[in-house]
Amino acid sequence: MRIAMVTTHPPSKGSLNEYGYHFVRYLRLKADTISELTLLVDELPTGGEYALETAPGSVPVKIVPCWKFGALDNALRIRKAVQAAHPDVVLFNLQFATFGDKKIPATLGLLTPWLLKRSGFKVAILLHNIMETVNLKSAGFGGNPLIEAVIRLFGNIVTRFLLSVDMVAVTIPKYVEILEGKYGAKNVMLAPHGSFEEPTDAVPNTMPGGASTVMTFGKFGTYKTVDILVEAHAMLQPDHPNLRLVIAGTDSPNAAGYLEGVQKKYAHVTNVEYTGYVAETDVPRIFGEAWVVAFPYTSTTGSSGVLHQAGGFGKAVVLPDLGDLAELVQEEGYDGEFFEPNDAQSLADSIRRVIDHPERQMEIGSHNYMAANGLPIDEVVDWYLIHFQEILKK
Repeated sequence: MRIAMVTTHPPSKGSLNEYGYHFVRYLRLKADTISELTLLVDELPTGGEYALETAPGSVPVKIVPCWKFGALDNALRIRKAVQAAHPDVVLFNLQFATFGDKKIPATLGLLTPWLLKRSGFKVAILLHNIMETVNLKSAGFGGNPLIEAVIRLFGNIVTRFLLSVDMVAVTIPKYVEILEGKYGAKNVMLAPHGSFEEPTDAVPNTMPGGASTVMTFGKFGTYKTVDILVEAHAMLQPDHPNLRLVIAGTDSPNAAGYLEGVQKKYAHVTNVEYTGYVAETDVPRIFGEAWVVAFPYTSTTGSSGVLHQAGGFGKAVVLPDLGDLAELVQEEGYDGEFFEPNDAQSLADSIRRVIDHPERQMEIGSHNYMAANGLPIDEVVDWYLIHFQEILKK
């Protein structure tokens, strides 16, 4: 079959680019099922260029930058590119802020799957979050109760448009319940998230050498904030003077300048490293050096790719006891130390329970490694291809 995939992909720094990268990495290996793959990606800043390494026997890939974050006409531009590619199935790697950080472009972009379905194409969506579980204020879309109510209303309308396609895949059981119960959806399926790394027989790197290191990874400033993590780090320093804190990643599109502000605010706190954007080739090193991966989230917006990455590298994690993260840990067999959201002392205590107890660190890391490797993304890609074949029969 011929597949077109609407997604972000490195070197784009857009949301879900890491998931898009790994999904495409394995999709290209399915030459027995796929004859052609077209990536419909966002336009890079001037001077940027997409490039994929070719491998013998891999699926031919055509990269088409055809939409732009924040643009009002993304739906029309993507439809034009899809019509030119003429795929059998179009897959969207999607969350509610994929196409913009402002309400109108974000909403118009989310109408693209419906537009393609109306144009006669088979359309599937991997939906990483749903409006009903998004904390709008934390995610950067709140302001006052009236505005939030309007956003919720339009979110419900957009959700109905999204549900008009052939298949909507979500990664959390609660999402299936909400979409079926509230909207009467019949085409929603629970899809596994999958681990980004290939399973191996190697012993996971649960106890790296060097100084004890706490690492956090992501796009920060909305519901992912590092203030309490830096404060927790400062609380730990008297007993752990060599402890490193690595803040790996960039600002969220909705929070430009956030990390720069954090650096100025906490300039007095030592042994804190801000890496900026982390290229995919540097991800193994960043995770490999970590003794524990921290999730200083105030709310969640869906399944966490970073949690699956941490598991794939055999890492212990400390997590806020809230929302989808806690449910994901339970549903997918992960382990970790939990802390109270927005409580720096609780976070410091959870980190201490890991770095002061090597046996607990190894226990969590090994447990997470087994959970992540239980379902590699290679098998998740097969899951999608099986369902695409069912869609094409209809």
